[in-house]
Amino acid sequence: MNQFDDDMTAELNLILKFPQDSLMQGLKIHHDASQSIVHAAERLFAKGIITKPDGGYLTDLGIDIADHARHLQMALSMKLN
Repeated sequence: MNQFDDDMTAELNLILKFPQDSLMQGLKIHHDASQSIVHAAERLFAKGIITKPDGGYLTDLGIDIADHARHLQMALSMKLN
């Protein structure tokens, strides 16, 4: 596996939606969210990255992954001269 597939991309995008300012804030995925978001949340829960299948909070693993994801996002968002 040498690239991010669509499921991984959806999971990374969802992880980036978790508030980074406070670990006491989480997310709630509502029933009217897109199926890709709902399924991404279910997969993240199954992997132990978030605390509930419909959001909740990041686990310790999730916090580490979110930190790495934000670094990747920042690095890849850099503008070239």
